[in-house]
Amino acid sequence: MEPFKKEEMTTMVGCMNKLHADGYTENFVAKEKGLEAPSLNKIYTPQNVKIVSFYRFEGDSDPGDNAIIYAIETNDAVKGILVDSYGGPYANRKVSQFITEVEDIQKKEPHT
Repeated sequence: MEPFKKEEMTTMVGCMNKLHADGYTENFVAKEKGLEAPSLNKIYTPQNVKIVSFYRFEGDSDPGDNAIIYAIETNDAVKGILVDSYGGPYANRKVSQFITEVEDIQKKEPHT
């Protein structure tokens, strides 16, 4: 994945377009059993995904405008994004729980 240029990061749409151009084409959905890849009709557990990067966007006046985009890769090379609100009542509990589990696993993995 190429580094983002500053102007590409100014909007959520710009960021999503850049990720899509870099091959992150799956639109993941957090479910009770894991992360769903709808186009593949497949569910991934936290052990089977890696958060490559994330991008936060903050609204100027409304906390409901706060969002985060996760760039995710799976153990079978599926690349996609997961979008969530953060910092308030709009955040999706399933997304938060799944991301926390993935981060905990990644912290325990040896870095090479």
